Amino acid sequence: MDRAKIGIVTVSDRASAGVYDDISGQAIIDTLNEYLTSPWEKVYKIIPDEQELIEQTLKDMVDVDGCSLVVTTGGTGPAKRDVTPEATEAVCDRMMPGFGELMRAESLKFVPTAILSRQTAGLRGSSLIVNLPGKPKSIRECLDAVFPAIPYCIDLMEGPFLECNEEVIKPFRPKAK
Repeated sequence: MDRAKIGIVTVSDRASAGVYDDISGQAIIDTLNEYLTSPWEKVYKIIPDEQELIEQTLKDMVDVDGCSLVVTTGGTGPAKRDVTPEATEAVCDRMMPGFGELMRAESLKFVPTAILSRQTAGLRGSSLIVNLPGKPKSIRECLDAVFPAIPYCIDLMEGPFLECNEEVIKPFRPKAK
């Protein structure tokens, strides 16, 4: 079985400077460990909110490291330095707006400021890049909402088969005819 490579990128000036621990990136890793039963390898980076650096990191994770999925956290709000969606759009061949729409709809169930979030997702080559918010609770809520579609998306791009713990998250895959 192919070992999936999954990129996790925390975009945060303060976490990258060591001002505080990266609990958001760790929340993604912990969630993926709960979801996935197939073998996977993480490619993990903590970087500041610099658009060129975000773009280069995303490109490297897909083009050099061979990640079939890259999940970012942070930089999706309205602050001037929040440029993760712009960096994602700059490096993607095609955008997947349904991911952001669903994440915002899910987050609105918990907080009215979800409309300020600018999460997005897109495809680069045969990889999916998904932007998540920066708070661990929101990360889990958003991943619970969108992850059921991610394994099938990766299947369609001919990536590694992601098996899930269906007691935790049930991926959607169409029934074979």
